[in-house]
Amino acid sequence: MKEALKTYIPLQAIDLVINLLDSNPCKLKIVNNRKTKHGDFRKLKSGIYQITVNNDLNEYRFLLTLIHEIAHLVTHQKYRNIKPHGVEWKQNFQHLMLPFVHPEIYPLEILPFLAGYLKNPKASTDADVKLSLALKRFDEKNGNSFIFEVPLQHKFIHNKRIFERGNKRRTRYECVEIKTNKKYLFHQNAEVKLIND
Repeated sequence: MKEALKTYIPLQAIDLVINLLDSNPCKLKIVNNRKTKHGDFRKLKSGIYQITVNNDLNEYRFLLTLIHEIAHLVTHQKYRNIKPHGVEWKQNFQHLMLPFVHPEIYPLEILPFLAGYLKNPKASTDADVKLSLALKRFDEKNGNSFIFEVPLQHKFIHNKRIFERGNKRRTRYECVEIKTNKKYLFHQNAEVKLIND
């Protein structure tokens, strides 16, 4: 387990994670990218608890996702039938993350945003725009741009479709798909491929 984790999380976090997994036994599966989620927790029909985490996450997002899912396991074992991201989960997640909120594990470019997020954690880290952006800065470079970097009325590609960037609403960008002329809302940290004129 220790050797496998070295590929996915910061080295300084490995012993802390191993202790957590020893205290909360489960099957940990590292899986291919899922566009709709970074990880999940479930109880299998066999009664075994399983946590899955996407294999393409940078080490800081992977660690955060793993602890998020371990918090679900701890909360489930303690309370059983409650809201998945309710008060009990939030408290467990905050408690479990505390030892990791440290400059030896998370870089200073992430720490203040992580601390802010943990005051009232949401179901998805992507819901916190500042934390999401800080984490994405450590992703492998793929030539994409964030939607907020795309100039107004400039074209871009997303999921093999061409769009034109429109105005920003409160937290999302209104964009028009060129082929259908339909309007879509894009999260402000969505990654897209800029079309150079």
